[in-house]
Amino acid sequence: MAQEFITDIYPQGGWFAVTLRSPVAKGTVKSINCPPNMPSSYLLVTANDIPGKNEIDDFPVPVLAEKVSYIGEPVALLVGPHEVELGKYASQCEIVCEEEAPAFSHLSTDSSVDAFEGVVLAERTIVLGAPFEADTVKTTVQGVYKTGVQEHWYAEPHAAVASIDSHGGVTIHTATQWAFHVRRSVGKMLKVPLETIAVVLHNTGMHLDGKLWYPSLISCHAALAAFVVGKPARLCLTREEDFRFSPKRNASEIRITSSLDEKGDLLGNDISVAADLGAAGVFTDEILDATCLGALGFYHTPFISMKAQCAQTNVPVQGPFSGFGLAQGFFAAERHASRTADMLGIDPAEWRKRRFLRKKKSLAIGVPIQDPGNMDAVMEMVEAMSDYKRKWASYELLRRRVRENNAMPFRGIGVAAAYQGSGFLHVSGADKGNYTVEAILKEDGALEIRTTTAPSNGSWERIVRRLAAKILALDENSVTVNNESAGDAPDSGPSSNSRTIAVITRLAARCCLALKKERHHAALPLVIRRSVKPSNVHAWSESIQPVRTSAVDKNAFSPISWGAAVVEIEMEQTDSVPKIRGIWLCIDGGRILSEQHARRTVVVSAIHALGWASRENLSYVDGRIMDEFIYNYDIPSPMDIPPIEVRFLENAEKTSEPKGIGELPFCVIPAAYAQAVSQSLDHVFEKIPLRPEDMWVAVQGEKK
Repeated sequence: MAQEFITDIYPQGGWFAVTLRSPVAKGTVKSINCPPNMPSSYLLVTANDIPGKNEIDDFPVPVLAEKVSYIGEPVALLVGPHEVELGKYASQCEIVCEEEAPAFSHLSTDSSVDAFEGVVLAERTIVLGAPFEADTVKTTVQGVYKTGVQEHWYAEPHAAVASIDSHGGVTIHTATQWAFHVRRSVGKMLKVPLETIAVVLHNTGMHLDGKLWYPSLISCHAALAAFVVGKPARLCLTREEDFRFSPKRNASEIRITSSLDEKGDLLGNDISVAADLGAAGVFTDEILDATCLGALGFYHTPFISMKAQCAQTNVPVQGPFSGFGLAQGFFAAERHASRTADMLGIDPAEWRKRRFLRKKKSLAIGVPIQDPGNMDAVMEMVEAMSDYKRKWASYELLRRRVRENNAMPFRGIGVAAAYQGSGFLHVSGADKGNYTVEAILKEDGALEIRTTTAPSNGSWERIVRRLAAKILALDENSVTVNNESAGDAPDSGPSSNSRTIAVITRLAARCCLALKKERHHAALPLVIRRSVKPSNVHAWSESIQPVRTSAVDKNAFSPISWGAAVVEIEMEQTDSVPKIRGIWLCIDGGRILSEQHARRTVVVSAIHALGWASRENLSYVDGRIMDEFIYNYDIPSPMDIPPIEVRFLENAEKTSEPKGIGELPFCVIPAAYAQAVSQSLDHVFEKIPLRPEDMWVAVQGEKK
């Protein structure tokens, strides 16, 4: 069993490595000067020491930069035998750069996304449906919806321990969601065969997709240090380093303008999407396409025109967070849906139910909707759980009455709905799109399931053991899940986007079913492998012109899981801080393999989603995260967690496959929360996180 944390590993005779970082946001490294009193046993490692490729696999991220793109970018390593002394000498090193003018994030505030600073990495121009006549427009509803940066807040900072044996074999210990990406990155950098590299996987904890690619960079640093000094090397970021320089959920700004006819029916939406991905394009197409899908929503809209861009700017590389970009898109679409209903004076839940896409319709990506009726059932259940209809009518009446008396309402309720898929959209580039699980039925009757799915808290492993034991009629104790090493194990791809439950579990079950069929006709041990390959389709539809053609997996959003949330708040009159009275979630997640595991996943995601919406205030100022954001970063504590009720829609079809559900709370809770606060204060809020000072300013403005 692998040790729980990388920071607990101190290899015998091992050396330590620390990262030397760029002091400027953009420029060229001219020299690196070590302190004159540094002993010769301490070594400076630069890009010149890299024997192979100075770039991690798949992404344009240098292992050690010579031309820097953000403050804090790794430019060298300092390696030595004593950790405390190493830190002292590293702090005295001087990095001299020829500085260039940087381009920091500048999301547009007008109707165009062309106000971006920086290089446009990718864009989408999307036109769906037939344009409407201008003279049919009676009313327009417009909003600019902004989402902030969010920290993953890992259980431990990123770390790696590397060693190279006398035969040239490389062993990497790290906590990663993507073992084979670490393997390929290290192999290309050291210029060694992949079969000589073993990656020992450690517990990732609640990673929120933040440990997909960044552990590969840290592993390359540790492996390079071990290669240069010929000894095991340990590199562990400090908590502050990790906070400042590791990937975050990217900021976004989405403008939606809806045109309505004289009956209040929707004629069309004009949408502009701007996303800041930082210094390099990591999962560029994935994040942009997911953001577009979320922003398009899943309501019947006769005409849609969308322009979307993501920019490269001189802040640390931004990257995947749960949902990739789907949550940012759905915040805009769902917040705008509630605003439209408010403007029309109708219940936002009723507005949604009248306009859900129905059967035989397709999502904009071209995936046909198989079971839209479940969304109606999901909405009805969440309304009943929360007593939404009565509360909304009461709070709306209160809002109208107090408006006449220049007073302030004190309660509000909001609703939002969304869907999610169960895999990556793209099948080229970073995600190779070919995932494998292996099962071995041994001579003594024991079963071993081998995969490189990242180990977490053991819940998924227990689910697979129970499922395999049931299929093969085995004692659960005779089933083991080996997912701690990526040596000769099959490549199961990245553990992300609920793929572990929806894809890898299904492959494990297929292996067991094949074993059940073959075990009486073949000698033991019997080895069965099962793989899945995505189905390639062209991106979106013929009316959509991406900058570059990308292959999209139509199965990534088929089958679809549906979810809805209601959030109720009560406003504290003295300090304008909302108290959350309750959160209710209803989800159609297909066949639930373990209700305890599924419920815990949803609740934890709901807490993180609430933190993103209400308190996790974080931004870059001139390319830096200021100290105040680090030391005052406010995540929900156990005392702050409101009552959260979760129900899963019972599926009548016993053969229904399990679906991904972990990203749904991020897609529904923020918009529902913003709507509840808006109703409570009778003020339109369009951004998250919603800070107390934002609400205070709104209250004072309304009083005037």
